[in-house]
Amino acid sequence: MGWIGETMDSIKSLQIRQVLSQAVSLGMIVTSALIIWKALMCITGSESPVVVVLSGSMEPGFKRGDILFLHMSKDPIRAGEIVVFNVDGREIPIVHRVIKVHERPDTGEVDVLTKGDNNYGDDRLLYAQGQLWLQRHHIMGRAVGFLPYVGWVTIIMTEKPIIKYILIGALGLLVITSKD
Repeated sequence: MGWIGETMDSIKSLQIRQVLSQAVSLGMIVTSALIIWKALMCITGSESPVVVVLSGSMEPGFKRGDILFLHMSKDPIRAGEIVVFNVDGREIPIVHRVIKVHERPDTGEVDVLTKGDNNYGDDRLLYAQGQLWLQRHHIMGRAVGFLPYVGWVTIIMTEKPIIKYILIGALGLLVITSKD
């Protein structure tokens, strides 16, 4: 009969109470993860406290697949800091180093210019058309730590969605067929 037959027999033998108990447990796990994420957002002051480096533009410092931990404080941004920013019209955040800081004399607001460590030129070509500097509202956070290679899981599941669906299906079957 094999593994598939045993799994089907296990699903058929489940009682309603068991299924509801497993559904509530799964819901609690998902809710806990969301609460932890929201708490991290509040603690770090960043809309996304954890990001994955998606390109090689920051090598050799950060490689594709590294996870960065972000923090956003009220301190002024300085040249040399690594920031994660969003550009108007693009969904994916960018991780690059601040190379110039420009203070506007009329308002005192600070604008920044960024560049990838592995890129030849600055990021003005990546910014929205006509934009020469990033304002504070574009910046999601500053890199305060990293975990190498762990982000490859995210990259693989994004680039090969079939793996993501297989993994979700396998985890779903595991939850449904567990006896506890």
